Amino acid sequence: GPDGVWKTRDPVMFRDFMERRDARVEYWDQKLETWPMIRDALPNQAHRAIARWQEAGRVGAVITQNIDGLHEKAGCDSDRLFELHGTQLAVECMDCHERTEPGPHFEFFAATREPPECEACGGRLKPATISFGQRLRQRDLDRSAAAARTADLMLVLGSSLSVQPAAGIPLLAVERGAPYVIINRGATEHDDLVGLTLRIDGDVADVLPPAVDAALGLA
Repeated sequence: GPDGVWKTRDPVMFRDFMERRDARVEYWDQKLETWPMIRDALPNQAHRAIARWQEAGRVGAVITQNIDGLHEKAGCDSDRLFELHGTQLAVECMDCHERTEPGPHFEFFAATREPPECEACGGRLKPATISFGQRLRQRDLDRSAAAARTADLMLVLGSSLSVQPAAGIPLLAVERGAPYVIINRGATEHDDLVGLTLRIDGDVADVLPPAVDAALGLA
């Protein structure tokens, strides 16, 4: 958008982050700018509805491109939550891959302007999100694909389905003949797809909660 972060900042490529201290400083500075918003954000009614549905045993997996951690905050089962683009609710060492809480690392950077290092191995730390030029984690892709291939229903929420490879995951369910439902405000790349069962144009926070309540017999 016109006020988006990339209007005033240049993205830090993953290779530069790994090789150059100044790139790591710039990266942490960008993440520090948005950390208070991420830290304090709360799940909306759609996040909570998905968690209720999953707790009732009706949701096999939650696959998301979002990095805000709100599905986790809403109570989704972490073993069945596949965050394809990572999460800002953790910091990961790029060398030993240990994950730690982000708060202390942001406090350290804000006070020293030094990119934090791993206490376990001295390696390079970064928020556990997928950066520009960084490959998605194959394990998350494989588990997401496996879930789609066994799904009884594929439900896409709040996505234009324009970013690959995530946009291809629902097609694995469609290929098997599973019902395919999209709820999104605005057009998506799959609106004309053969095999689309139902398309609802609207805000998922308005549309999904009453549908989940009805499915659970609460409406």
